Amino acid sequence: MKAKNATILFLPDYDGASDDHWLTRWQTKLSTGRKLHLERETDPTSADGKAALAVEIDATEKPVVLVGHGLGASLAVLAAHDHPDRVRGAFLVAPRDLEGSAFGPYPREPLPFPSLVVASRNDPHCAFAVAEDLAGAWGSLFIDGGDIGRINEESGHGPWPEGSLTFARFVSRLPD
Repeated sequence: MKAKNATILFLPDYDGASDDHWLTRWQTKLSTGRKLHLERETDPTSADGKAALAVEIDATEKPVVLVGHGLGASLAVLAAHDHPDRVRGAFLVAPRDLEGSAFGPYPREPLPFPSLVVASRNDPHCAFAVAEDLAGAWGSLFIDGGDIGRINEESGHGPWPEGSLTFARFVSRLPD
């Protein structure tokens, strides 16, 4: 699949994504990129978050590729089975560990579309082994990002060119 033939829907973490965050940078560079905007008080993984995602997916004629960071990645997983006919793939970066939180738990079955999880060995919000286990349960390709923190602008991943290249390869292998 070519990115221009899909709506690339970016799902930021609970605190959004600044202009310096890789997610915002990618979204502004892709002509078919759109960002899910939630009210600050809205938990991305709540019914309201899932409803907002459904509205965005329904508003496009093109197939959808989800790109989620943190709780945005969590939202993509929690809503995956709601839109299997519209979503072609999910690129999930640093999903949060929801165990014991008000947001979880995650489903433990394969996602209904191709997916890729990028995880950090020193992410403060999800242990590496947990991310690896979740990727296995979801049937996702798993990428060990090394010691790269939260994979955001604070950890030095503003533009994140390695991630951009990985995303491009991922999208190119998705079915039209």
